[in-house]
Amino acid sequence: MSRREPREPASPRRGAGQLEAQVLTVLWAASGPLTPAQIHTSLDPHLAYNTVHTILTRLCDKGQLQRTSHEGRPAYAPTRGAADWAAGQMRAVLDRGGDRGAILHRFVTTLDPADEQVLRAALREHDPDAQPPRRRRAGRDE
Repeated sequence: MSRREPREPASPRRGAGQLEAQVLTVLWAASGPLTPAQIHTSLDPHLAYNTVHTILTRLCDKGQLQRTSHEGRPAYAPTRGAADWAAGQMRAVLDRGGDRGAILHRFVTTLDPADEQVLRAALREHDPDAQPPRRRRAGRDE
């Protein structure tokens, strides 16, 4: 009877969209389009090349990537930047339903002070007529 070599433990199952996000992160960090082989080498070494190709095809179908050519080989580039993609993800959460006001309130109350200031500045920029909230002084009626 032959002895089998011990198998390496399987990689933990990824969450929905996690591999797509990893591929996009690799492409955002690149200075130009990357070939599937270049993308594959930047990801989990246990990941099958065909899996990377499938993810690239799906991202193209979703409009997240464009297929181009680099040194005569098929290559891929993101169609939008990381900030636009993240904002789209945030909008998608709101669009899934539920109490939008509660979701936004919970989001804002969990921001750290620096992120809160960035958000406030963005809201003022979006609506220049908006006045900053007045601070009440203790012991004074307004």
